[in-house]
Amino acid sequence: MYKALSLEGKVAIITGGAGGIGQATIELMVGRGARVAIADIALDRAQAVAAKYGDSALAIEMDLTDEDSIKRMVVRVVEHFGRIDILHNNATAVGQHLVAADNAIGEMSTDTWDTFFDTNCRGTMIVTREALPHLIASGAGAIVNTVSGMALQGNIRFHAYSATKAAMIQMTRAVATAYGRKGVRCNAVAPGLVLTETVAKDFPPAMLKLVLDETPRDRVGAPHDIAEVVAFLASDAARNITGQTLVADGGVSIHIPGFSAYREFFGE
Repeated sequence: MYKALSLEGKVAIITGGAGGIGQATIELMVGRGARVAIADIALDRAQAVAAKYGDSALAIEMDLTDEDSIKRMVVRVVEHFGRIDILHNNATAVGQHLVAADNAIGEMSTDTWDTFFDTNCRGTMIVTREALPHLIASGAGAIVNTVSGMALQGNIRFHAYSATKAAMIQMTRAVATAYGRKGVRCNAVAPGLVLTETVAKDFPPAMLKLVLDETPRDRVGAPHDIAEVVAFLASDAARNITGQTLVADGGVSIHIPGFSAYREFFGE
């Protein structure tokens, strides 16, 4: 392994670590030498993940809508591991009821809008704020925010989710600018569709075909594809990269409108 990609001796917090991208990132980071705190609202699932990695992982219950639980999580990480070098803000508002309620602005309930912003923006801000003194003390702190390709494009639905992820992109730039001279880098990764176990089970086949038809690659993303980007951005190999949003969507966002129709027209 290229030496700069090593995370040996680093301590990372991964919020939403019990989910698909979180689990893949934990596996990769531990494999590269890091110790990892798995912060998740589903403590039983986080504990099941942590059990795979022995002393290298610690499960902590955390609710992004509960400021006190965030503060307790950060204190617990420092008590247990002694430091924080990496923060992966990966947790997000989830649930079929929220996805179903995330309509266009004209049909959006205030409660749905507030739920997404309370979790994705307010919660992420608090985690970042509480971790920052320790990331500064590290001397080479790295923050990686999981955003979304939908933050960069318009859609007929999912207006609350996409707005929060766009706000997180600006938060990424702001933190990178304010704390770069204090030794902290902050970047974001913007996945497209990622086939986690939940998505693979619940995603409508017709919609999956739509995504595949618009993807220049011959596959949609898997959790480990995103984990590789996160681990890179957290490592010294990315030491001169900060304030950036790295799009990891298989090329969905790069092409002209009508891409799938052009492919059909030219027989490709």
